Amino acid sequence: MNRRTILGSLGLIGGLAATTPALARSSLSGATRFQDAGGGRPGPLNLITDVDGLKVGQAQNAEVRSGVTVILADTPSTAAVDVRGGGPASRETDVLRPENLVQQVDAIVLSGGSVYGLGSGDAITAWLGAQGRGFGFGPKIDGIPRSPIVPTVSLYDLANGGDKNWGIDPPYRNMAIQAAESVSTRFALGTAGAGYGAKAGSLKGGLGSASAVMSSGATVGAIVAVNSAGSVVAPGGKTFWAAPYEIDGEFGGLGSGGLSAAGDEWGAARPNPRAGENTTIALVATDVTLTRVECQRVAIMAQDGMARAIRPSHAPFDGDIVFCVSTEKRTLPEGAPRAFLVAQIGAMAADVLARAIARGVHEATNWPGVTGETWSDF
Repeated sequence: MNRRTILGSLGLIGGLAATTPALARSSLSGATRFQDAGGGRPGPLNLITDVDGLKVGQAQNAEVRSGVTVILADTPSTAAVDVRGGGPASRETDVLRPENLVQQVDAIVLSGGSVYGLGSGDAITAWLGAQGRGFGFGPKIDGIPRSPIVPTVSLYDLANGGDKNWGIDPPYRNMAIQAAESVSTRFALGTAGAGYGAKAGSLKGGLGSASAVMSSGATVGAIVAVNSAGSVVAPGGKTFWAAPYEIDGEFGGLGSGGLSAAGDEWGAARPNPRAGENTTIALVATDVTLTRVECQRVAIMAQDGMARAIRPSHAPFDGDIVFCVSTEKRTLPEGAPRAFLVAQIGAMAADVLARAIARGVHEATNWPGVTGETWSDF
C-alpha cells in the first residue's frame, strides 16, 4: 500500500468519525436515550432479540439434563459461520460457505446432546417446511415442498448425569418443536435451552445473551450456550474474564480488579478435559444489511469475544462455533466506507459476545438435586 492510499483511507475514516453524530441523529430509531452516552449501551431487553427480525424459543428436559434453543428469523436472513474449535458437531454449516448458492437462513438452532442434538435441526426444518417457508426456485408449486435452511450446532452434555437412555428416540426433535412454538422476544438465561446441561470449566454453564446499540443506531446482539473446558473466571476468585466489558453490573459488578494470572493459570477450568466434550456455541446478529462475506468477517471478529471471556478457548477438545446473521432491517449510510463500518460491527459483536458468555454463567442455577456448582456458590 502506497502513501497516497494510506492517506486516502485515513481521510475516509476521519470523515466517518466526523459524521457519526449526524448519522445517529438521522437513523437512530427507538433508542434515542443512548445518543448522549455514545454507542455501546444495551438495547431495551439486553438480549439478541433487540435485533429487529429475530425471536428465540427454548425447551429443556430436566431428567435428560439437556435442551434446545431456536433462533427464528422473521424473514430469510443472510448468514455466515466461523468454526475455531477442534471438535465441532454441526449440520448445514457448509451451505454458508461464500462460494455456495444459498445466501440466507430461516433459523439457527443451538442444542445440547452432541450428535444426537443435531436432530433438532431436522425437526425445525420440517416445522418450517410445513408452513411453506424455505428456499426454492421460483414461485411455490403445490406438491413440491420448500427447503428451509436451518444450520444447527450442538454441545456435548452427554456425561452430566442426566438420563440418556433414549434408545432410538432421542428427545431433541420434540424439544425443538416445543422451542419453535414458543418463540418470543423474551427468554430465560442461565440453566435454560441449549445451556441447560452445560458446564463452564468446573462451574455450571448456561445460556447467555446481550445486546448493544451503536452510535449510528445499529443494533448488535449475541446468544451463546457456554459449555467450555476453559474457565470464565480468573484464578483466586470469581471475577469474570469478561469484567472489562460489563455494563451496569449485568453479571455481578465485581469490576476487573481481580483479573490476573500466570501464563499457565486458567482459573476454574475443567480438569482433564477430553476431546469432543466441550463446546461453546454462539450466534451474533445485527440489523444492518450485510453481504455473506461481510457476515463472515463479523463472525471471525466475534470469536475474539470468546477468547476474552474464556481461558483457554478454541482448544483441541472444544468445538467452538460462532454464527453471524444480518436481518437486513437497516441499510448502511450512503457513501460510508463499508469495510470500516463492518469493522465497527465486528468489534462490537466481540464485546457483546464476551458479555453474553459471562451473563450465561452468572445466571446459571443448579440442576434439581445438585448443589454447589454455580458461580454464585463459587
